[in-house]
Amino acid sequence: MTDILTGVFRTFTSKTDVKKDLTVVPASACSALLLGDSSISRSVLLLSAVTAASELGVRVVFFAQTQIQSLPVSLKKCVPSLSPESLKKIKFSYPRTLEELLQQVASLHESQNTSPTPPSLIIVDRLEGYLGGTHSGDKSSAAHLSALLCDSAAFLTQILKERSPSSAPCRLIASYRSEVDSDYAGGESSATDHILDVLDRYFQMRCTLDRDRSYEAAAAGLQELWHVYLSASSITEDCTTDSETRPAVAKEWQLLISADGSMEFKMA
Repeated sequence: MTDILTGVFRTFTSKTDVKKDLTVVPASACSALLLGDSSISRSVLLLSAVTAASELGVRVVFFAQTQIQSLPVSLKKCVPSLSPESLKKIKFSYPRTLEELLQQVASLHESQNTSPTPPSLIIVDRLEGYLGGTHSGDKSSAAHLSALLCDSAAFLTQILKERSPSSAPCRLIASYRSEVDSDYAGGESSATDHILDVLDRYFQMRCTLDRDRSYEAAAAGLQELWHVYLSASSITEDCTTDSETRPAVAKEWQLLISADGSMEFKMA
């Protein structure tokens, strides 16, 4: 199983991209940090959860600080025939504080959360809501939370492997919006965000969403156009299974949102 984000991009690729070589995907990674506007990042996280549940048939646990009342219009457009059985594979949890989130992530080690099948994907929406500002205490909290998330994913991977040696590892995706600079041109912030520095030490891949506000995007009849930059962090451990090969890296995709709310991806 390639990483979930790449699977989403390929599943919902623009029809105009069908002749392109879509086998060029980011290096397989167990953890990814999604950076950018919170509204679009939540849509991508939900699309990842739905893709994992419906296309791969795996269990997903989705942590969010605010309750998700309904699926975004864009997601309904992408997956119009989403079955209730697929949605049942996604467990939504709503911890309101960092302490509650830590407790709920730690509970993933308990037997009731690994039986009959442990989750294969952990998603955390809007880390900034749990981590607050950029002082040293928040950096410690960021390190504590990140370490616990990675440890939980590793623990669940071990359980999955024990039950089926060919199982893919448990993946981890979290979103974060920096208070320092909301525009990550080309995946780089123009100022230092110490929380982001900490997160980058734990998450293997960074996926940055940068909105294109140019005239060309509007002239193309798109409601929104986002550049999706993919880059590896300093962590180099490979999470591919024995049956997987480590693919090349695609540096940029584009996310196109039409006037009717439908979403599709294309390689830049």
